This record gives sequence, structure tokens and C-alpha cells, in this order.
Amino acid sequence: MEGMPGAAAAFFDLDKTIIAKSSTLAFSRPFQAGGLITRRAMLRSAYAQFVYLVGGADHDQMERLRRFMSQLVAGWDVATVREIVADTLHNVVEPIVYDEAVDLIEEHRLAGHDVVVVSASGAEVVGPIAEMLGADRVVATRLEIVDGRYSGEIEYYAYAEEKARAVEALAAECGYDLDASYAYSDSVTDVPMLEAVGQPFAVNPDRELRRVATERGWPILTFTRPVALRSRVLPARQTLAALAVGGAVAVGSLVWASSRRRTGQA
Repeated sequence: MEGMPGAAAAFFDLDKTIIAKSSTLAFSRPFQAGGLITRRAMLRSAYAQFVYLVGGADHDQMERLRRFMSQLVAGWDVATVREIVADTLHNVVEPIVYDEAVDLIEEHRLAGHDVVVVSASGAEVVGPIAEMLGADRVVATRLEIVDGRYSGEIEYYAYAEEKARAVEALAAECGYDLDASYAYSDSVTDVPMLEAVGQPFAVNPDRELRRVATERGWPILTFTRPVALRSRVLPARQTLAALAVGGAVAVGSLVWASSRRRTGQA
């Protein structure tokens, strides 16, 4: 599906922007239950999650997390991973999705914007989460697969400047007007993606992104409330279909008002 030429899009980071933790590490317990990882590896992933949350996602830390995850999944059966994610998605993800993020995604969709999730986490995890949230497109890290198993190598890493390149490529492919488009992230590593659009927002920013956002006058949003998606997403889609018949929603006032409600500081 192609976007309308010249239309705006909304690009969302996933981890700590839409959900409150690393999407990949959130599945550590189901992966252990499915026989993919040992208890020792699960404890290591819990520690990696703790460091990720406390330390802020700087480049060195993300590189360590990338190496850890690529080593962890080496040899895993891809079909088993996809089955575990599908079977446990709601139980794992629902408690950690921000209500404010769901509101914002709905508002963009009602305004006629494509919603694109852009994440450094693996496509097998990001794709189903994005589909559950009603996103139109996904950009995610792809792991190399050999004979139905992960080799431990990364085929495509959706991180830092690569996210900006992916956003620009999608704009060229789908006809998005990047000056009229929006981007949301928590991490200073996503500054290139935020710079690629005309409407950047820092969401629960790490210290360095907060500094950059303050210097540049980017709005800072604070997301805190978890949501039960099964009670929100399906009714929202029905509402979306009904409103689409009635006409378009004025985007400027809608997103501006939403940002005013969520802005922690200017």
C-alpha cells in the first residue's frame, strides 16, 4: 500500500517510546519456557534490560546489547521463535504499552497519516507488535537465517543513521512529505531520524536527547500509563472506520493539542 503523494507520516521508535522496555528482551521468559534459552541466559538478558533502562541507550551500550542478542539467538529455530511470539504477544506486550502512545497512534491514523514503526529490535518481534498496534509499515533489524535457523549474524541493523536512511527511502518510495511528517523517540541515537522530519518529538528522553531537544526547541512528551490493548485497539479500529466515512480530521490542531497534553517541558 502506497501513501498519498505529499502526505505526512508518523515514524515511531518502539522500545521505551511505544513500550516501556526492550521488545526483544521482554520475551526472555517465553523464550526460556519454549526451550530456546537457559535460565542463565535469561538472567543475563534481565541484567541487559536493567542496564538498558537505567543507563540510557548510548552507542556503546546499544552495541553491547546488539552483540549479546546476536550471540544469544545463534542456532535458534526461526519457526519456533515466531510461534512463541504469536502465542505470547498479548500477555508479554500488553502490560508494557504506553496508553499515551496508543492515543497518539490513533490520532495520526485518524488524521490520515501512515504510521511506521522504526526499531533496532528484530523483525520477528517488532512486526507482530506493530501489526497489533495498527501500524502501516515496519523498519526493523533483520537477522541472517541459514537453513531455518539464526546464524548469529545481523543482515540489516536498523540503528542510528540507518533509521534516518530508512525513513528517507520510505518517503521516496511512498511519496511522504518529510517536512510535514512526525517522528518520536526516547534515545539520542535516534537524533538522525528526528532530524529527518519537520515535526520531531522526544518521548521520555534519555539525558542526552533531553539536552538536544531543549536546545532545539523540540517538544518533550512524557508517557507513563500502561494500557490493556485488547480493550483499546479493536474499538479504536471500529471508530477509525466510522470516522473515515465522515471525513478527514484536521491534523494540525489534533496533534498540536495532543502534544500540549503530554508535553513535560517545552
